[in-house]
Amino acid sequence: MYTILQWVLVGIGVFLALGTLASLTHSPHWAVRNWDFPRVQIAVAAGLCGLLYAAFYSRGRGLDWAFLAVTAATLAWQCYKIRPYTRLASIRVRRATPETRERRADASFKLLISNVLMENREHDRFLRVVRDNDPDVILALETDDAWARALEPLTRSHPHTVAHPQENYYGMMLFSRLPLVDPQVSHLVQDDIPSIHTGIRLKSGDVVALHGLHPRPPEPIRDQHSTPRDAELVLMGRAIGEGDRSIPTVVAGDLNDVAWSPTSELFLRLSGLLDPRMGRGFFNSFNAKNPVFRFPLDHVFHSNEFELVELRRLDKVGSDHFPIQIELVLCPEERAKQPETEKEPGDDEEADDRIEEQVEAAATGDDRPARE
Repeated sequence: MYTILQWVLVGIGVFLALGTLASLTHSPHWAVRNWDFPRVQIAVAAGLCGLLYAAFYSRGRGLDWAFLAVTAATLAWQCYKIRPYTRLASIRVRRATPETRERRADASFKLLISNVLMENREHDRFLRVVRDNDPDVILALETDDAWARALEPLTRSHPHTVAHPQENYYGMMLFSRLPLVDPQVSHLVQDDIPSIHTGIRLKSGDVVALHGLHPRPPEPIRDQHSTPRDAELVLMGRAIGEGDRSIPTVVAGDLNDVAWSPTSELFLRLSGLLDPRMGRGFFNSFNAKNPVFRFPLDHVFHSNEFELVELRRLDKVGSDHFPIQIELVLCPEERAKQPETEKEPGDDEEADDRIEEQVEAAATGDDRPARE
């Protein structure tokens, strides 16, 4: 006789398994793509369901074994997906030695990225975090006109700027104490979703390409699918991969996607860039207001001539995102020691499909939120 708790465990376990299966598809529907995010939480929940069922309800029947196999498979798959971002995996990006840091001091820079949350009015809190951490380059996302006015003091210490505030949660601003080279604001996929692209001239004279992104997320409230987000990441990844690979490149921003999603993995393979979190940890940046459901949404990817000095999640700034700061040092001679992320068979065809889906959705308006 099944008890209520037994039915609850079975229901949760089957639900998690079905969600895991759904995440294996390429569907852009938010109800599918949102299963990419909570892999840690799914793994924990599936493991608990299996343990509790085995301890209190399993009698060695066929259905018992089937359910335990389902929860075990769910747990195993989720652990497989998140393992590269744990200390159980090998480190992907080399740590710069003190000797390298001293020798290449003029070729290093610190980048701080922060989704400040447009309606957040704790401007001084954000400015204090910037002052305390002293980044060379600051990428602020979700900046509106109020944030543009509040961040005006940064222009005294970081006079090289790109300002594109908007009132739709997708404004962005870049502040740099290092000179910018040919800065541009582009709209890769949608005319209300900007991105910043610029060169940054280091003290050594080397120029680094920086791409700041903040694509639309898949989310249920506005019935928004992941189609435009996926297309933007694919287009950016392909542009980097097919461009001049000798240019040191950094991509940063709130990508509204987790590191272990199919789209982020495809982006890395298309671009050849590296993820410095691999082998070091999740560095969960969202949700700063919810300690249980936190995911790595804010990213910094870079080409293989950089070594890592430091990667940190910073203090809260009143937003639902934590700021992330990274310090990198340019070491062109180290490229061979850090192979680029390689493409796999079928990646180009998958990229074409993502772009074509966006073209079709844009033609009908289906790439826009159904409910504003």
